[in-house]
Amino acid sequence: MSTYMPKAGQVDRKWYVLDAAGKPLGRVAVQAANLLRGKHKVTFAPHVDCGDHVIIINAEKAVLTGNKLTQKYYYRHHSGWVGGLKEVQYKTLMAEKPEKAMELAVKRMVPDTTIGRAAMTRLRIYAGAEHNHAAQKPEAWEL
Repeated sequence: MSTYMPKAGQVDRKWYVLDAAGKPLGRVAVQAANLLRGKHKVTFAPHVDCGDHVIIINAEKAVLTGNKLTQKYYYRHHSGWVGGLKEVQYKTLMAEKPEKAMELAVKRMVPDTTIGRAAMTRLRIYAGAEHNHAAQKPEAWEL
């Protein structure tokens, strides 16, 4: 008996909706990363991009547990000068750009390879409850 090896052209992609309202940001990001990679499928293979499309709604209503709102920072782009590190507190990030906070969480959970970058193109994040992908008939994914 031989092991089934999926081919890139034979992958059947579905659409899933994750509702982040009232759920921890990291828990939603883990589920999204697993769906994007295709790890929930029995035909999963780490060398083939076999993941699905994921829509995350209500990103602004995701919660951070503990003191993460005040103690956690998003660091970006050090200019090379003294004091040139740009940092944003997660309280500010969640208030102004909740989609960015969710995207960063998911991005850091997928591999930094061509497969991971391709998976991130199938992720759509919305701050509110409305999305414009009804034509794809997405299924609700329970966390």
